[in-house]
Amino acid sequence: MAATETRMIETERGRFNVRLAGAETGPVIVMVHGWPESSYCWQGVAAHLPDHYRLIMPDLRGLGDSERTLDDAAYTKQALAADMLGLLDTLGVETFNLVGHDWGGAVAQEMALAAPERVHRLVILNIHVITNARGNAAAQAQLRNSGGRSFWYQFFQTEPHLPEAMIPGNEEVWLGHFLKTWTREAFPAAAFEEYVRCYAIAHTPATGAAYYRCYKPDTARWAEIAGTPFTMPGLYIYGQHDPVIIEPFTRHLDDVFDDIRLETLDAAHFVQEERPREVAALIAEFVGQNDHDIKGA
Repeated sequence: MAATETRMIETERGRFNVRLAGAETGPVIVMVHGWPESSYCWQGVAAHLPDHYRLIMPDLRGLGDSERTLDDAAYTKQALAADMLGLLDTLGVETFNLVGHDWGGAVAQEMALAAPERVHRLVILNIHVITNARGNAAAQAQLRNSGGRSFWYQFFQTEPHLPEAMIPGNEEVWLGHFLKTWTREAFPAAAFEEYVRCYAIAHTPATGAAYYRCYKPDTARWAEIAGTPFTMPGLYIYGQHDPVIIEPFTRHLDDVFDDIRLETLDAAHFVQEERPREVAALIAEFVGQNDHDIKGA
């Protein structure tokens, strides 16, 4: 895959930084990053994907180089999904394959539920499936039994003013806890430096925390839509040593997917950066099936 191009794109919903790569007219793969990263996290995967794909890798609101919005309501995963669909409208992209990691995986799921006719295939990496009530309940029960210690950072970020007061100037320590301990391999130095740079942008401790400050409205919505099926084929790529997205989250996926495949890799949470070649191969093989279906139609 050729080197990526970075653009700042104005949409009706805001200003978003986007990395673009590949063929202008090829089948589209949209790749949505999670917290506390940016679209830079897909660099390794993009390097191993075939050149004929058009890759669109946006920075979510409040992270990377996209706009910082000081309104927690803008960070519900449903609102972030509307951001991404609006961005694709601005780019003139009607249909696409969709990949999401961590909170980007929740955003991708909300996109797939909001516009199922636009999403050919859905790939999720190390995040719970938001409508999978049985799998999520099993995981939450196991986490409660273990004291839920691994979730401390989520509670910290929901506290008013604390992230804003304590993170600035300490971005390397803050991000290092997650990026350097939630991995099986040494975290890529260039990626770490990039995420530290982005987290040092004014207001990022607040906008990063907003992803967790929206947890109540997010979970209330997901309880209401529990059991809602995804109509497109799905691929779940799971780094099996994740301390937060534990194995029970991957159970009962067929409750909400008619066509779902689970692939487990020897990695932890940041699976796309630990195993970029393997992740790219799985995505290319899975998305390539859709290319074949279209050509054979």
